[in-house]
Amino acid sequence: MFDRLQSVEDRYERLNELLSDPEIINDTKKLREFSKEQADIQETVQTYRQYKEAKEQFQDARAMLDEKLDAEMREMVKEEVHELEVQIADLEEKMKILLVPKDPNDDKNVIFEIRGAAGGDEAALFAGSLYRMYSRYAEAQGWKTDLIDASPTGLGGYKEISFMINGSGAYSKLKFENGAHRVQRVPETESGGRIHTSTATVVCLPEAEEFEYEIHDKDIRFDTFASSGAGGQSVNTTMSAVRLTHIPTGIMVSIQDEKSQHKNRDKAMKVLRARVYDKFQQEAQAEYDQVRKSAVGTGDRSERIRTYNFPQNRVTDHRIGLTIQKLDQIIEGKLDEIIDALVMDDQARRLEEASNE
Repeated sequence: MFDRLQSVEDRYERLNELLSDPEIINDTKKLREFSKEQADIQETVQTYRQYKEAKEQFQDARAMLDEKLDAEMREMVKEEVHELEVQIADLEEKMKILLVPKDPNDDKNVIFEIRGAAGGDEAALFAGSLYRMYSRYAEAQGWKTDLIDASPTGLGGYKEISFMINGSGAYSKLKFENGAHRVQRVPETESGGRIHTSTATVVCLPEAEEFEYEIHDKDIRFDTFASSGAGGQSVNTTMSAVRLTHIPTGIMVSIQDEKSQHKNRDKAMKVLRARVYDKFQQEAQAEYDQVRKSAVGTGDRSERIRTYNFPQNRVTDHRIGLTIQKLDQIIEGKLDEIIDALVMDDQARRLEEASNE
């Protein structure tokens, strides 16, 4: 482990030199690449340096115990040795986690796609509840939510809705939301008070930058059409809605949220790039990682991951067996307890995998 840590520190110092090189400074792509690499390993280097300093202090304190000291001073040094032992052990555990390969997408913005699934109008209403839940969570984190496209229903729900959450580390926390979400509650339209079960599917994609995955114009078919609102009525007589099709994969994106065709095209390109990037990532990972379907961090999107039971004010995350009796708070965006538990479980899983290699 310590050889790896020393290599990381050496690389950090080398990056400092590269980022001061005029040739690198004038190369936008390399400057961005090296700056990101340095930022990614900065915490590891700082922790390693804290460890080395604590280790040195520990050795000095232990050496003092071999000297002639009065009883009071000896007791103080023993206490310092104990405190340093605890600090060193904590730093060692932290370094183990930091050395586990990081998801390269963790710092990215997130594109969400939520669709009402089984349950008709109630599923669409639940999709709307999930949208508001994530929006409020994002607001509490200081992130910005930007609506991409929506297909509202007459009752206030959404057949489907897509939006972007912009914020540092957004994907690292929200990537666990992929999958089928189930709700159990009495619909407002149910006169008999019977509990209905409905589902909505959530897809959470990391935003793909242009320099990470380039989509060539020749590979895109661009179509325009008139926007329409709920029920199919025309809400825009101009051909502002756009449909982009990535010919090699067949992935298609339609956006009609903006009145400007140019803005709709920009939004559609962001979604298309994210979907294509995600498709190739999944295919590449599937070739060597059969753990994907059971791994919390990636989430099989057909798998039921969470149940929201309104009558019992209960939320259960089925992947880690977590049950919380705070649905009223969670649906208002207070997701920290669930997300923190998922992050810790993912870290423990990855640490175990790294130890077994």
